Amino acid sequence: MLAGPVEIVGTGLIGTSIALACRRAGLEVLLTDSTPDHVRTATGLGAGRPRAEDDVPQLVVVAVPPDALGGVIARALDAAGPETVVTDVGSVKAGPLAAVGGHPGLSRYVGSHPMAGTEHSGPLSASAELFDGRPWAITPGPDATPAATRVVEALALVCGAVPVHLSPVEHDRAVARTSHVPHLMASLVAGTLAGAAPDHLALSGTGVRDVTRVAGGDPELYSQIISGNASAVATLLTEIRERLDLALEAVAGGDRVGLESLLAYGQAGTRAIPGKHGAAPQPMAAVRVALPDQPGGLARLFADAGDSGVNIEDVRIDHDPGRPVGLVEIDVVADRAEELRSVLESRGWATLS
Repeated sequence: MLAGPVEIVGTGLIGTSIALACRRAGLEVLLTDSTPDHVRTATGLGAGRPRAEDDVPQLVVVAVPPDALGGVIARALDAAGPETVVTDVGSVKAGPLAAVGGHPGLSRYVGSHPMAGTEHSGPLSASAELFDGRPWAITPGPDATPAATRVVEALALVCGAVPVHLSPVEHDRAVARTSHVPHLMASLVAGTLAGAAPDHLALSGTGVRDVTRVAGGDPELYSQIISGNASAVATLLTEIRERLDLALEAVAGGDRVGLESLLAYGQAGTRAIPGKHGAAPQPMAAVRVALPDQPGGLARLFADAGDSGVNIEDVRIDHDPGRPVGLVEIDVVADRAEELRSVLESRGWATLS
């Protein structure tokens, strides 16, 4: 279904990662960007070649900042051949579709959104494996043809992702809940750390890093994303404000029952998050291991953990500011935790309860 060439318009993190994944699959990739240095960098990484004027892509993938999506999608539809399909990989879907409404090539446009990324940006952060096993939303509008939708679905599969079909409006409601509002909340929490006393920050551990990690993303980019999904985000923020008022009342008034109820509601939310491969989440336990801050230590730890036959589900690394040692938390299925701990201790590792 997807034979190529595939043109990537915008060679940042996501665009270059898609290009690398397509090249991994043996497809011809054409690169376009308003910043020539990005094209040169992506080309040097093996992501494809600059597009020539006589190239006719089968699929154009628009991977530009949110504020530019509508105009770039329209230009791609204008420039493409009559059979060329156009998709975009922006974080909001209803807005770009509305921006190109009425375009004569609208039947060839299908929005999409790979649910993958990092807090880093630019082609040098790209990876062909970025989308492996990740959801990829396919969001055709009412005018899109089934054939065009199948081409975009084929792109997701080529990139190793799992296609998920949603309407543009439902997509925007979903990402407001699972991405945009969590990012905004992380930024608000991280903002309380700015200007904090050094002796307060010295107590930072994995918890605060987990909660604030995504706040390291580009503020200009995420302000565009959140503004582009303003209605859905505002609805959720209103719900959160109501619960925040309840939390403030419970804390200030010493209402332990009310506070416990709010915390239990949050705990229930964590259990609602799908587990690996979309399956029901399993109870997890963390095996905590002291790791000397020396070259090769982490590789040896992973090798010993691998010999246990226990699958590692997640890993977090923290550093003790007072000692030349780190703390590695290895998440495994709860009923295998003692098995892993026993093997590691037999190999000389110090585990912490």
